[in-house]
Amino acid sequence: MTTSELQELVQDIVKQASNLKDKHANQKDAPVHYVAIFAQTKKEYEDLLNIAKQIGNVLKDTPTGPVFKIEPIDTIAGSLRILKIRILDPTRPERGDADFAAKDYQNFKTRYSPKAGFKLIQRETFEMIELIDPAFNVRVYFSNPPVESQYKLP
Repeated sequence: MTTSELQELVQDIVKQASNLKDKHANQKDAPVHYVAIFAQTKKEYEDLLNIAKQIGNVLKDTPTGPVFKIEPIDTIAGSLRILKIRILDPTRPERGDADFAAKDYQNFKTRYSPKAGFKLIQRETFEMIELIDPAFNVRVYFSNPPVESQYKLP
């Protein structure tokens, strides 16, 4: 895989995730703050890691794969600066996920978290709403606070 192929993959994940988001939620202008690529094989995971290291630096190592601050990649939902390469995981058969910053998160949470396909996930320092639709090969998340804020990116 080349740098341009990784960028195209990120752009495709964001495009698919934007379509999923727009189908189920009133957040058309929500900017993307984070993308995770779900490796489909061990070899692909190693290839993705090598490319990500060429375009960015590790912000955080996680049990499911490193998170990178990368050179910005332009997408249909804004400029992306945070990328995760996720290890092979049978619970994540999709190609990846994108995390968007919801406008008025509290109202968004009240309106959408009870609906089918949406799930509220509580973490120690943040929460997020997951959106899954089996017709799509990606997942969508809305985090609070937004991921760029969590990593203190301006």
